Amino acid sequence: MEKTKLTLDRPAILVVDMLNDFVTGALACDRGKAIVPATAELLAAARKAGVPVIFCNDAHLPKIDRELEVWGDHAIAGTPGAKVIPELKLSKKDYVVPKRRYSGFFQTDLDALLRELGVKTVIMTGLHTHMCVRHTSADAFQLGYNVVVAKQATDSFTKEDYEGGLAYLKTCYGADAYSNEELIAAFKK
Repeated sequence: MEKTKLTLDRPAILVVDMLNDFVTGALACDRGKAIVPATAELLAAARKAGVPVIFCNDAHLPKIDRELEVWGDHAIAGTPGAKVIPELKLSKKDYVVPKRRYSGFFQTDLDALLRELGVKTVIMTGLHTHMCVRHTSADAFQLGYNVVVAKQATDSFTKEDYEGGLAYLKTCYGADAYSNEELIAAFKK
């Protein structure tokens, strides 16, 4: 049986926490390093196709944000650790939404931005499928967005966390995971 081609309804890519501290710094993740080439490829194709790219970045306030109690200091606003990794080549046309909690939507203007851009489908990329990607996906779903996962451009600390995160997103939000090849082909439609 031939696989049906993916169709995306007014997509945008959400890049969650692909920051220096998550890839090489305070909370370095080797699996995060491994997804950098695929993420860069997907973002380049999206930009070329006119698909909005939105970075949802931790930007914590020191000694205040609750996440720091759990994870220690990381991605402190204004520090090098809170900057997008250089390999993803942040573009002037990209959007950056700072966040202080796991979800890119919680008390940020992400929903307003997506609505102003006319977005209906969010393509989730970044770290970690069982935490920040999961919580951002939950809020996206609750707000009425279609949720899709870029399986080569997401990961977690462990294979089990990654796979568990993907399974949770599929079960709870109907979020299917697609390869870069499938997503890039859908950009061209």
